[in-house]
Amino acid sequence: MSTRRESREKVIQALYAFELGGGAGDDIMTTLVRQPLKDHVQSLRFAEKLFLRTLDLTDTADEIIGHHTQNWDLSRIALVDRLILRMALCEMMTFEDIPPKVSINEAIEVAKKFSTARSGQFVNGILDASLERLRNEGKLNKSGRGLVGTTVTATEGEKDDEKDA
Repeated sequence: MSTRRESREKVIQALYAFELGGGAGDDIMTTLVRQPLKDHVQSLRFAEKLFLRTLDLTDTADEIIGHHTQNWDLSRIALVDRLILRMALCEMMTFEDIPPKVSINEAIEVAKKFSTARSGQFVNGILDASLERLRNEGKLNKSGRGLVGTTVTATEGEKDDEKDA
């Protein structure tokens, strides 16, 4: 059984290939997302949406990241970390059913797997600050119990997230 975390991992790999190769998004998605997830329809749909929405929101996400890394040029942030931040911000802004804290925790776990030992802390700091900004600006598109407030714990959200996968 495939999970949303596996989907997120496939999306990061696809985003990385897209960023480095600049190839056609559809070809990359077929190779790195559709093929590995072909037997898991819900995971595949989630991954496709996340990949495409992340590409669509790259400029918006980069602006948010830049706001919280004022002393760093965006290009100095490790590419994998930038992609993880973009993906998590996209998820926080456009996936109504996923609590923001779940998006943050999942991004931290993906960073631990695909980036440096300290990337999880870096990603956590940027996303926590970004979450506050998104809330203040009304850019969180969340509805339902536990999706807007700050009282949902990561383990509760992860359980809900995995159940949906």
